[in-house]
Order: sequence, then C-alpha cells, then structure tokens
Amino acid sequence: MCTAIVSVDPSSPVPVILVGVRDEFTARSWDPPARHWPDRPRLVGGRDRRAGGTWLAADPVAVRAATVLNARGPMPPEETRLSRGELPLRVAADGKLGRIDLPRFDPFLLIGAEPGTVRLWHWNGAELAERELGPGLHMVLNSGLEGEGQRAGETEDMHMIARLGHFRPLFAAAARPEPRPDARTVQEAWGEWLPLAEGGGLARTDPASLLPLVEIEEGRVWGTTSVSLIALSADGLRYDFRALGGAGDEVDQGDEGRAGGWIRAV
Repeated sequence: MCTAIVSVDPSSPVPVILVGVRDEFTARSWDPPARHWPDRPRLVGGRDRRAGGTWLAADPVAVRAATVLNARGPMPPEETRLSRGELPLRVAADGKLGRIDLPRFDPFLLIGAEPGTVRLWHWNGAELAERELGPGLHMVLNSGLEGEGQRAGETEDMHMIARLGHFRPLFAAAARPEPRPDARTVQEAWGEWLPLAEGGGLARTDPASLLPLVEIEEGRVWGTTSVSLIALSADGLRYDFRALGGAGDEVDQGDEGRAGGWIRAV
C-alpha cells in the first residue's frame, strides 16, 4: 500500500509539494537516492536492485519529480512483463510518459510533478487515463485517487480506508509548508507536515498507519521502507529522504542511509 500525498497551491512560493511513501517487502534490496543511471545522469532517486528502476525520481535541473504506485487490474504474462520502475525515470527525465508498450506493464498509478503542473496517469491493465491534479490536497493510494477504486470488505482496502480517513484531515489541517532549497534543516523545511510524514505517532501495526510494518507470514515482513519529501518551486527542487527499519538490515545503505534519520538527497 504505497501512498502519495500531493499539495498544489499556485499562489505559494512553493506551488507543489509531494510526500512519497514506499511500501515493499523489507527483504527486497535497494540503494538510497543517488545518480544511479548513467543514461540519465541528472536524475536522483533510490534504486531497486532487483529490476534497476526506481519508485521515485527527481531531476533538480528541470525541477521535476515522478513517483509510481501499484494499481489494480490484470497483469501481463511474466515472460513479457516490463518493470514499472522505468516509468518515474521516464517522466522525471522527459516531463511526459511518451509512447510505451502499455500491455507489458502491470497496472500503475504514476504521478509527474513540476512547479506549474501535476499529472496523474492510471493504467488499469486495459485503459490508460490521464488527469491533472488541480489546486488543493490530493491523496493517492493503490486503490486510486482518494481511494476511488476501493472495495468494500477487502482487508487491504479497509487499511487504505483507515489510512485515508485518519491522515487526509491531518495533512489538510496542518500548516502547509514552503520548503525552500536553502532551508537549513528538515524540521525548518517541512514544519507541521514532518511529524505526520514520520507516522503521526501511530504504531506501525495500527490499521490506519501511514508507515505500516506487518509480518505477512513467518520470515516475510512487509511495510514502509522509505519516505520521500519533495518540494518544487521556481527556486529549485528540495528532496529529503528517510529510510525506515527493515531495509537497513538487508541493504548496504552506508552511514547516511541507515534507518531512522533524514538525509538531504537534493
């Protein structure tokens, strides 16, 4: 259950801010944000070691960012499947999705953000829809924008409904930050949004948790492995990143990428 929270305010000095929460099996190995892709040298993002792509990428020169979430729908055959981790790289680098072989991708929700516009692409395995996210607060979950595709009675959906119901009003009520690139600390940059992005005090086992951590079966743990905070403005791009417990045991992230602390990626 990855989650993305987007705030668009054209009148603000920082018109677009993005919170990206990545949920994954904690044993899946990854590298912390860096310039991992020689063919796209400006891009910064965490790298999935299995497929080589990313869940979130940022271009600090073009002032663009993109993140992808799993969506629902039929999946392509394993032998023809392409990794969704390519999609944020494409949108962050080019500012558009472009022509891709959609039937080879699992369903996805893809957000592309620039200071002047935010787009959401939704591929359900059969059709691709594109929309612009206008002014206001938007919350995207695996069930869709504002959980529009939720299914009554499904355990996973009950958790997403609880997460949306708990955290959306909290983010809406908190003072909207204006994280400038020159802010000295993550606390100064993100203000009242920071404790919410750190889980808002809920236990990670709480059904409404923004940063869940759950043992699916013996030896397999699933949950939030990282949180990314992105601010896009005419002055540039700011990217703060925090790795959470679980992945740090499996990945050689180095001292700056260890679970617990925030690092400045851009």
